[in-house]
Amino acid sequence: MKCVVDRQSLYEALAATASVTLTRTPKPILQCVRVTAEKDCLILTAYDQEVGLRYRVKQVDTTKPGETLVQGDRFLAIVRESSDETMALESNGDQLNVRGVDSHFQMVGQNVREFPPVPDMEGEPDFVVKSGVLVDAIGKTLFAAARENTRYAINGVLWEKKGKKLLMVATDGRRLAMCDASLEKSVGDEASAIVPTKALSLIMKLHMDADETIEVKLRPNQIVLRTASVTISSVLVEGHFPKYQDVLPREHDKTAVLKTEEFLSGVKRAALLATPESKGVKIMLGKEGMILSSRAAEQGEATIKVPVDYKGSDISIGFNPEFLVDALKVCGDSTTFELKEPAKPGVIKNGSGFQYVVMPVNLS
Repeated sequence: MKCVVDRQSLYEALAATASVTLTRTPKPILQCVRVTAEKDCLILTAYDQEVGLRYRVKQVDTTKPGETLVQGDRFLAIVRESSDETMALESNGDQLNVRGVDSHFQMVGQNVREFPPVPDMEGEPDFVVKSGVLVDAIGKTLFAAARENTRYAINGVLWEKKGKKLLMVATDGRRLAMCDASLEKSVGDEASAIVPTKALSLIMKLHMDADETIEVKLRPNQIVLRTASVTISSVLVEGHFPKYQDVLPREHDKTAVLKTEEFLSGVKRAALLATPESKGVKIMLGKEGMILSSRAAEQGEATIKVPVDYKGSDISIGFNPEFLVDALKVCGDSTTFELKEPAKPGVIKNGSGFQYVVMPVNLS
């Protein structure tokens, strides 16, 4: 293998593959990136036996096709610290030589033939979606997914394809976020899958144009996503996702419409004097508008007034401020906040496609 590649493009590709490679594993080969030089591109492949990534770099001049296998984080560090516009790569057996204008690194690799096969897309995709639409929907749901919960089914985000709509739902048992996305193309019957958070986080890290299309293929235990430069494969989360329809409040009689930026600022400021013990900010809604407050026995108390357009009777209810902040950060300019009773969940809505259900906390 012998080629010259644009350093910045190589760095972006390695940064993505490094998020897949395992730093701690009894299989050192899973810490490696397969580097394949083809006539018109350089392909970097990483795989942790659950999530796989192929990243095609087009800004390359290949004089001798071939491939090698080297440690991913070391390769990334070398390219990151370089200031060259291009870097020359040349393999010699299991060794990779990386050259810049004033540098030469000899990386000892492993036998590339021992690298496990990485799933690829086979056949036509089940649906096609624009990158910007998918990334927006992931950003509005991923934060609500559980982390290392014993109920494995909620350690991912539920995808439901119905016609030319894709619905995403995530929950950790105390809150639930859902968002729908419009598809460019959809074939076949309705389908659903629970996609792991690692694969979704990887999509969020990629540098893609908002209008770039992503092809998606769902298999019984796997999802494959493909763009012009990247292919991501991932096993799916096993288990049954909770019936999210049962969580959505059917009715409410209190509605507050606020500017998102003002609501977010108010929650953040009120949370400054909330303690881990109190775990909450009180929201009072009534004739005086919205008043946010918190109290810490040894630190004092905070009171914040936020402009609001409110319809309904007076209510006082407590919420975990972190849960409110997570949702408000992904909302647009205006937010609708719906409530029923102090013991019932609140609902944050933004636009026609985003809903966020959050359980209240007892501040007594």
